[in-house]
Amino acid sequence: MIAFFESHGSELIRLTIEHLSLSAIALFLGIIVAVPLGILLSQFPKVANVVINIVSVLQTIPTLALLALMIPLFGIGKVPSIIALFIYSLLPILRNTFLGMQGVDANLLDAAKGMGMKQMQIIRKVQLPLAIPVIMAGIRLSTVYVIAWTTLAAYIGGGGLGEMVFNGLNLFMPELILGGTIPVTILALVIDFLMGRLEKWASSTTTSAKGESEVEKA
Repeated sequence: MIAFFESHGSELIRLTIEHLSLSAIALFLGIIVAVPLGILLSQFPKVANVVINIVSVLQTIPTLALLALMIPLFGIGKVPSIIALFIYSLLPILRNTFLGMQGVDANLLDAAKGMGMKQMQIIRKVQLPLAIPVIMAGIRLSTVYVIAWTTLAAYIGGGGLGEMVFNGLNLFMPELILGGTIPVTILALVIDFLMGRLEKWASSTTTSAKGESEVEKA
């Protein structure tokens, strides 16, 4: 192991940073598209079913096949890799945002309307705060998926830890395969743990706010 780090340590650090960068960009794009879209679709349930089904179909495309489809459209490198990962990140976030917004107690919505709130105020002050834990669960799931799928970005020259895995396969060097696979697994576990803590914090904050709101109404 020491010999591996001596010969591949700097490469491992570079590829890990590259891997995290690709994942972060794709996930960020997924969040800024899927969360607003999920909020919008929650107001139009019939349209939401169609859109979510379309995104679900995209999710069923094998990762390597989707990456290969990116080549004639966008070439090779980081851009097509990010686009493919962005597509894969959408479904968990979009679906959870929609379900979270739809799952808010109807009595709370009626009470908000009774207080004279407009629809945008209800979304911003009632539905969205209460839906945050469910939305965070979707983001957490998507984050773990994207970190794992980013390994395959090296297939089209996107870089990341998958580069070491593919080099190991091409050169028949198991140490390179393990050198790329183990860090990806560790990254996924660590990020999942951190996102889990963030999800619990969001849930506790929402619960406290809800409790205070109910006390005020009482």
